[in-house]
Amino acid sequence: MMVLLRILAFAFLASQVTAFLNATETRDQYILQNDDLYVAVGKSSGQVVKILLGKEDLLGTGKGPYLDCSCVPSGFWAPGGTARFQLIRGADSTGTPYGGVVMRDTYSSTNQTLEQYWFLREGETGLHVFSRVTYFNQRTPFLRGLGELRTLFRPSTRLWTHLSGSDGNWAPIPSADANGRAVTVQDATTYLGDATNDAYVKQYSDFFTKYAFAEVWRDHDVHGQYSDGSTSSDGNTYGAWLVHNTRETYYGGPLHSDLVVDGIVYNYMVSGHHGAPVPNITHGFDRTWGPQFYYFNKGGPKTTLAELRADAAKYANPEWNSEFYDSIAQYVPNYTPTSKRTTFKATIDLPEGAKRPIAVLSENKQDFQLNVFTQSSLQYWADIDTNTGAVEIPRVKEGTYRLTVYAEGIFGWFIQDDIEISKTSNKAYSFQWEPESAGKEIWRIGTPDKSAGEYKHGYAPDTSKPLQPEQYRVYWANWDFPTDFPDGVIFKVGESKEAEDFNYIHWSVFPGRSNYFRPEPYYENVNNWTIQFNLTSDQLTGETQTAALTVEFAGVKTANGNDKWASLPNEKYSNLPYTVAVNGRDLETWIIPSYRSGSCGVRSSVVCQNFGKKFSFSASEYLKEGLNEFVLSLPFNATDTETALLPTTVYVQYDALRFELS
Repeated sequence: MMVLLRILAFAFLASQVTAFLNATETRDQYILQNDDLYVAVGKSSGQVVKILLGKEDLLGTGKGPYLDCSCVPSGFWAPGGTARFQLIRGADSTGTPYGGVVMRDTYSSTNQTLEQYWFLREGETGLHVFSRVTYFNQRTPFLRGLGELRTLFRPSTRLWTHLSGSDGNWAPIPSADANGRAVTVQDATTYLGDATNDAYVKQYSDFFTKYAFAEVWRDHDVHGQYSDGSTSSDGNTYGAWLVHNTRETYYGGPLHSDLVVDGIVYNYMVSGHHGAPVPNITHGFDRTWGPQFYYFNKGGPKTTLAELRADAAKYANPEWNSEFYDSIAQYVPNYTPTSKRTTFKATIDLPEGAKRPIAVLSENKQDFQLNVFTQSSLQYWADIDTNTGAVEIPRVKEGTYRLTVYAEGIFGWFIQDDIEISKTSNKAYSFQWEPESAGKEIWRIGTPDKSAGEYKHGYAPDTSKPLQPEQYRVYWANWDFPTDFPDGVIFKVGESKEAEDFNYIHWSVFPGRSNYFRPEPYYENVNNWTIQFNLTSDQLTGETQTAALTVEFAGVKTANGNDKWASLPNEKYSNLPYTVAVNGRDLETWIIPSYRSGSCGVRSSVVCQNFGKKFSFSASEYLKEGLNEFVLSLPFNATDTETALLPTTVYVQYDALRFELS
């Protein structure tokens, strides 16, 4: 750590003496340069084509950060080939010089424009980035969904040696030899196990998928790539990071998860990964994403990945550099300066037992997981103090929001619409969260934490490899359901354990397609899961009249997959029937709507769209003294059509279940 700090301190002191900021244009490029960082944007491509940190080339023949999208009628488009540019020079309110380049390119046949903004300040070794999409076309008022919008730092150099998704999830980058031997087992998933000497295979997994390095947004601060010094020109270590210094312009709230790094350092502003919703591109669409910060740092030969990562994480604060962002707001359409922001303050009387409570401000009168319907939709969140119930969220744009509160250990949500945020009133709110209850709780399975991670093959580490990634991150077929549950799932309340006896995915059929180990589907004891529990006569007599089973999901894949809004009349299970039987008698069949669908577990996730249902029924009619059974059923062999190499089965993933009597 001391080596890192000395290098960074030296760079800072040197900049105080010889500091300069150069923003210039050559015949072929726009150049942004300060004492430590050199950035070139190519005129012919509209992309960053060179980054030097000191004398170290961070890109090689690669490119980025650059912008692309799935947004034109034919699919993907990387703007820049017919771009117009703007070169910006200035000094912010602190007197610090900065330079910027703006790239604008219009897809002429539809009149949609993509813009990318890069800013460099004196004394910093990173790029502040914004991205903008506009669409003005009255003849075609609805174009399509904005399927993906992302910026990519895409190096092509031997410099980078490691991937870093989060503090606990990192790995060596697979070697060219390993990739040369790779066997495709599923879309975006390869088997590398034949490369027995490869560092990734030795330390992390026999399988590689970019989804293993996806992260949930709630606590995510930074991700990127690391060079351990073995491949650098000077023997020093290097880092390239995307910092979530702001997250207000993303979608999906703190439960959103997305790809972050796989040899490319991503900034996914919009995607349908894990079933996330995407906005429609309609006439008048005009939205700007950002700012985020692509940060590049350098350490000594022994500086660790964790130390360079921690240095980058210091900038993951929405209040950082606010003076600078105010100063460049004149160049960035739709960015809101400090004069129109304030701090949201509230005190929330939390239910007993609430752990890790969080408050979310998002699009008014809309589930924050689906907050794509209003073009100006923004989102903010912060942890709530469990001792006082106090929460503060800084730099919230003035407007009207929905407040959502949830916590580990508590079923359901607290929701309050029409929260007015105004700089003039500066109101402090106070709320009491009365938790959902349908009577006396008899038992629960799992922890209501918006995740399926507590179940078998969820958060438990894969101890077969030294880096021990969480098991859910590993290719799903590595965990063979018929071997784990030869008689199916039979969970005995009071005896069974969630981490061993309740799988992280409830399959309709265990897939054969894209299954490296078991190429034929397996049907026996798969789609029906049994929960056994005992009741006493005292629990069923007296005033007991109604029973309730609450089922909360952390993810569901219907036949719609990630295409949640599509009408698919040829897919029988777009809307998925889910049935609960009590002691051999079916309750109502719940039809899970397609808009809740997402490819979750097979894409290495245990946190996707969260929702649930309470099944209420007559206790005297359905229950008995002694042994009782619930059977949770998906349709037998319910499948869909997949154009990519993916499992064709539907499935659900549980957050938690609770049984109550009243």
